[in-house]
Amino acid sequence: MPQPGKPLFLARRSYRRRRLMDAARLLPVLGVVLILLPALWVPAQTPAPDTGRGGIYLFAVWIALIVAAFAIARGLGPVLDAEELPEQGARDPLGTPD
Repeated sequence: MPQPGKPLFLARRSYRRRRLMDAARLLPVLGVVLILLPALWVPAQTPAPDTGRGGIYLFAVWIALIVAAFAIARGLGPVLDAEELPEQGARDPLGTPD
């Protein structure tokens, strides 16, 4: 437990990795909310449906979600690749040679 008056130190790299992982977990929830948002729009004053604006909105959200997922995956890529490498001096629990 940290002592009173002493700031809690968090490693910058692990803190950033955790926030990126949190963002990756919340991205599908954000996507569902943004995609279902047009259902709450008030219809226009004209009797014709306003599908053009809704279609453009849905494609824009779709592209934004793809770009966000790409950015998050790119930020987490080196970290996840490093976790797959065996540690120095670690042995296979079955004792089989590599």
